[in-house]
Order: sequence, then structure tokens, then C-alpha cells
Amino acid sequence: MTKFIFITGGVVSSLGKGVASGIIGALLQASGYKVRLRKLDPYFNLDPGTMQPNEHGEVFVTEDGAEADLDLGHYERFTGVNATKWDNITSGKIYSDLLLRERRGDYLGKTVQVIPNVTDLIKQFITSNLEKEDFVICEIGGTVGDIEAQPFLESLRQLRNELGKESTLFIHVTLVPYIKVAKELKTKPTQHSVKELRSAGIQPDILLTRSEKAISITERQKIALYCNISHEKVIQALDQKDVYKALICYNEAGLCTQILKHFDLPCKIPCNIDIWHELRKKIDNLKTTVTVAIVGKYIKIKDSYKSLVEALMHAGVYNQHKVLIKWIDADKINAENINIILSDCDAILVPGGFGIRGTEGKILAIRYAREKKIPFLGICFGMQLAIIEFARNILHIADATSAEFSVQGTNVINLMTEWVKEGGVESRTKDQQVGGTMRLGRYPCAIKNNTIAHKIYQKTEISERHRHRYEFDNKFKEQFEHNNMVFSGYELELGLVEIIELPNHPYFIGVQFHPELKSRIFDPHPLFIEFIKCAYENKLNK
Repeated sequence: MTKFIFITGGVVSSLGKGVASGIIGALLQASGYKVRLRKLDPYFNLDPGTMQPNEHGEVFVTEDGAEADLDLGHYERFTGVNATKWDNITSGKIYSDLLLRERRGDYLGKTVQVIPNVTDLIKQFITSNLEKEDFVICEIGGTVGDIEAQPFLESLRQLRNELGKESTLFIHVTLVPYIKVAKELKTKPTQHSVKELRSAGIQPDILLTRSEKAISITERQKIALYCNISHEKVIQALDQKDVYKALICYNEAGLCTQILKHFDLPCKIPCNIDIWHELRKKIDNLKTTVTVAIVGKYIKIKDSYKSLVEALMHAGVYNQHKVLIKWIDADKINAENINIILSDCDAILVPGGFGIRGTEGKILAIRYAREKKIPFLGICFGMQLAIIEFARNILHIADATSAEFSVQGTNVINLMTEWVKEGGVESRTKDQQVGGTMRLGRYPCAIKNNTIAHKIYQKTEISERHRHRYEFDNKFKEQFEHNNMVFSGYELELGLVEIIELPNHPYFIGVQFHPELKSRIFDPHPLFIEFIKCAYENKLNK
């Protein structure tokens, strides 16, 4: 019978519930169990697809095309289990479904209420669309006490009663702050957070206590006493340099042991995390560095490019280099300062994005990379801007632009009106609603022989995840090819351009998809591996 683990958070947000969920999944896998991870978000957006990255962080895209919370990226990177559209729900989705049912007459004239109607839909989401997993780990977004989260907590309380303690486990992530002036750790915030959770009818079974200082056994006993659990179930979660170190520390603190003890389950196999220890040794012994400039427009919070940062780190470890990221605000680049800003960078990356803001700064950075022979990777919007830069400065189409952000000029990038998905054709118009209308998720891509892309992938057909609604206009294709741009990857049915490259350049590649979403620490993405390799070679040749 499937066991359910519910992860809640208290005191403050951003305590790392998503990372903790991924770690728990990885540790249970190491003990021989099959896992599934899910995220329940209390906000009322249907999904994060229309949310500003500077406010919410990146939008993660699943293989089957769901725009999801960035924590699903943590889940995939730790466990290797691909998330699906069934693994992220929001209050918006729940209430949208509820109202559609009400309009259909599904409730047969009854009053529609939070209890039982909303809570029933939440419980249905948690327990449905499973594939004989041993454990389902559900993270609840936000912080205990948030008004929006109350229906979710009530649903969890009901599930504990329905499934029993033997099938459910509550892990509460809290903060034990260190007051530097007093030189003391304070347990009171954790006590109040647990009190808030218990007022919702939920008694946590395990506490994961985040802190910058070691929590003594005396302090853990104090927390345990006030929170009505044994002190062995107060697991300290010290701040770490990276999330992979955290996995080792959580395991050493007894997290997996306490989880299995709660369910009265054995380790199916001896819990073996040797590969994580080997990984830590590699990370700790990186002697050389490369500096990669990320020229973006959402750099106020680094979670806007979370998967990208991870993919660069994965490739760095593979190549035995520490990757240093230089964050560059595209709005602040101009012709006068670009040499100063980019001169110390070994490679340049222009990531995805939307809208006109920052585009001219990104185009300047792309031209700099092309002319100075600096390794360049353009992702999604970054590829489109590389095409515009080439059109303006090589093809001399001075007004080359994109229909996304200009009504005047020559649109070398245009709105896709149709594309093939799962054997059928999907269509879009410019006037359609914004949310959920892009080309999303996994699509195949054919790669031409004797190209850089083929050398990197060692395949003639690949599959990558997409999130875009604009595409290169193929009527310009011959013009670009005549001037030595190679279209090395393309969509099979309609011939949509997927990969561009310049052959007389150390590394100049643009991709319409998001390769960072598929990179894993034990399986780095080949595009990033080659990108970092070329970045280091560029550093040596300076």
C-alpha cells in the first residue's frame, strides 16, 4: 500500500522544503523504494506560467507539457523521476475544476463549500494517477498560517484520519534562528510554528530544523518536549554550501531512518549513498574555474534561472571545473560599456525570456560573443535574438526583429500558428489568451549529420522540452544558410528550426528548447558539457 509523506513549512518561507522533499525521495530510493513527488501550491493562478520570474522564480516544464513550480526541478534532479502534469496543483486549478463541476450540475443542487467539496478535490489529486509507488511525497507550498493554505492543511488532516498513521507521515520544516548579539539559538519560533500546525489538527511526526549553527542535544530535547515528539525525530538541517551536501548531512542526522521507523519498514537494500559521497569529493576538489556571463532580465532573484545554474554546475563538475557565474542585467549593457562588462568572461549565455525589455543589451552581448569568438549558448529567446543579431549585422537587414515585441520592421521571428503534438495539429492565434497557449513540453528534434550538434549529441534524433510561441520564419532560411549559418536541428513534421550554429566559431549554438530542464548531476546535458569545455579552452587561450 502506498505511503504518503506530507512536507509543510513554518516560521518563514524559503526554508528549502523543495530541496528537502527531493532529498527524502533520493534517500528512499537508495533504500530500495519507488517514489513519486508532488507539489501543492496555495496561490490562485492556474499555474505559474504567467507569473513574473522575479517574483516567483523559474517556471519548470514537465515532459508532458505542464508549466509547474520550480520545486519539481529539485524533485527530478534528485530522483531522476520525471514529473508530470499530475504532480503540481494550485488553488486556482482546484477552484476552477470545482466551478466547472458546479456549472455542470455535478453537485445536484447542494451547497458547494470548502468542506467537503474543495477538500475532496485536493485529496483526489493527492491520491490519484499513481503507478504503484511505495511513497508519495507531497510538499505544501507557503507557510503554515497562510490563509490560502488552510484548505490544503484540512485535506491532509482528513487523509490522516482516513488512511491512518501507518500510511501517513507529517514532516514540518522550521527555522531555529541564531541571534548573533546574544550568541544563542532560539527555539521559540519552532514551538509557535508547531502550535499553529496543531491548531489545524495536524501533529508533526518529524521536525526538520533549519539553522546556521549546530543545534545541541539539549536544545533538540527542548524542542521535542514542547512539540510533543521524541528528540530523535528532531532532525537538524544545517545550512550547507550546496544541496548535494545537504543530502549527506540529512542522512547522517537520521532522517531516512526515522521515516522508515515511523512506517515500520525495513531498508529493502542497505541505504547506499556512496555516489553522493563521491560527488561531494569531486565538488570539493575542483581546482580550476571558468566564468560564465548570464545576460538576463530576471536577475533580481537567482531562482529565476535555477535549472540553468544547476545545469552549468553539473557540466562544471563533469569537466572538473568550478563554474563562476557573472550575473549581468541586460538593461545595463550598451555599446560603451560592453567591453568592460564582458572582458573577464570565458563564455556568454543568453537564457529564455519574454518581451522587449533588455533585448538590445542581449543582442549586443551576442554580437560581442560572435565577433570575439567567445563560446556562446542561446536558449529559446536567446536563440531568437542570435538570429536577429545575425540578420542585422551579417545579412544587413537593419530592421530585423521579432513579431513578439515589434509591429514594425522585418520579422525574422514570427508567431507559430500551428505545430504537431501527439499526432494532431495544435493551432494558435495572436489574440488568444496568454496562459497555457505555448508550445510546451517534449518534442522530437532531428539533427543533421556532420554538424556541431551531431558531434555533441552523437545522435540524429533527440527529444527536448519547449516553452515558446514564436519561431524562426523559414522563408529567410536560404538567406541565412548562404551566409554560413547552419540550421542543424529541426522539428520533423513542419520543419521548425530547433538548433542553429556557426561552424567557424569555437562554440556558437542557439537552441529553441530548454536543455537545462533535463540536466542531472549524474547525467549532465551534453550541450552544457561542451559549452563549459570550450569556455575553459577559451580561458587558456586568452
